[in-house]
Amino acid sequence: MLSIFATTEHISTIHEIIQLEDRLSELVSVYDVMEHAPSASGHSFVVNSRGLLQPIDWHNVSPPYLLSNPLPLEKDILLGLIFSRLGNGEKAWYYLKNKELLQFDIGMITRLQHGYQVDMNEFSLMLKTIDQQDDFEQYRIQHNTAVLRHYGYIEEAIEIEAVQDLYQVAIEKAPNPEYKAFTAKHFATFLLDADDLQQAEAVLTSTIQGAISEDAKFELKSVLTNIWMKKLTVPYDPFLVGELKNTLWEVLQNLEKNKRNAEAALLLVDAAHIANISESYTEALGYLSKAIKFFEEEELVELAGNAHYRKGTLLYTWAQNGNPQFFKPAVESYQQALKVFTKEATPRVFADIQHNLAVIFTDMPSDPKKKGIWAGVAVSSFSEALAFYTKAEYPYEYGMICNNYGNAFTKFPPAVLSDNFEKALFYYQQALEVRTADYPYERAITLLNFLEASWNVGNDSADFNENRYMDMLKKAEEVKTLVESPELVAEAQKHLSLLKELKQTVSK
Repeated sequence: MLSIFATTEHISTIHEIIQLEDRLSELVSVYDVMEHAPSASGHSFVVNSRGLLQPIDWHNVSPPYLLSNPLPLEKDILLGLIFSRLGNGEKAWYYLKNKELLQFDIGMITRLQHGYQVDMNEFSLMLKTIDQQDDFEQYRIQHNTAVLRHYGYIEEAIEIEAVQDLYQVAIEKAPNPEYKAFTAKHFATFLLDADDLQQAEAVLTSTIQGAISEDAKFELKSVLTNIWMKKLTVPYDPFLVGELKNTLWEVLQNLEKNKRNAEAALLLVDAAHIANISESYTEALGYLSKAIKFFEEEELVELAGNAHYRKGTLLYTWAQNGNPQFFKPAVESYQQALKVFTKEATPRVFADIQHNLAVIFTDMPSDPKKKGIWAGVAVSSFSEALAFYTKAEYPYEYGMICNNYGNAFTKFPPAVLSDNFEKALFYYQQALEVRTADYPYERAITLLNFLEASWNVGNDSADFNENRYMDMLKKAEEVKTLVESPELVAEAQKHLSLLKELKQTVSK
């Protein structure tokens, strides 16, 4: 639905133009600008004594390519713009056939919107037809050139410094603080994509201080939260986490007020991450549930799947931290995610989810009669994870999964035809082949797991295994050389003491 906000003397003319197209009035609403404030959206137009104007699109409806502003209020121009905004390129082209520059600009917007190739030589030739003496045209030339090189599909390689220069010149030439903020937003986004976080943050924080609209401030703050999210690393800076939390909440409220649910959902996912860092698990769960609701309402299937994945991981973490009642809902969330992240479409994410499910099926409390069933399901999930994370291609992940697979066998119900602890040792050994001394902590953990399982496979005095004994002794001593952690060293020393007692017993 499009909206036109017009001064009283132009309303009847606009209605007459709209009536020229059958049923177009069902898709376009006309309001008196004195009674209704124009929205800062690409779905809006303003008509006044200056002509036909487009408000700055702070709602991200269309690509940030600027048209001449104002344009003459003419039948062909108004209908051409309306149909271009409605996505009817054929009708737009028909009405703009004698408006070469405007037709060209609409074509550039279409290319940006759909990812079609942009010919910068063609763009440069068209620039020669523009009035270079007009201040706004000078500004929009610089802005649009930067936007095309930033967002457009162009064959030649992007020169980062050249794009930065274009954005900076456009900011200098901006006719007012609002347009300056609009260009600054996309300049900061470009810097963010180029990982120049410090300059991106400086551009935004200085621009936010200007005399700009609330819509502009919230959009700049939204990009600022993306920069801060990227800056967030362990150990987390409490001040940065606090700033992020407060700013995310401000922007979220604005997005929901304007019914921009898809963008709100994306921000809710970030808010959930911050809440998780702050150990506010209930708050994080609420954000993710709301994000899923918005994504599903907007039919954004992949984004909903990603939110289900994050929700599953949150519940899984919560369950492992002493809340076993969340194992089952974690499984349900992961299974929802697997409807999107299939083995064929996204094999890596599929493998990650299968790994997490395998651990859940192993640890999930259940009736003893069902333990064997869950063990079988866990084995299947571990196998799926290892089918992708092979020893040759992903040694680190392979080692992690094998270590957890070994842990799982120590928890499975006793098998009739095989020894679970022998299987556990096999997978621990697989993990140790890739968890070398280059990963001291990970190797120490697996060595201790190996030692714990080894006590269950024939090391008692009645059936002493000298080779196994020496292997255990060597592994316990190695742990002490790998890490300085008092807990891990104490665990290794415990095994050494037990091995010493065992040797004394069998020597009698």
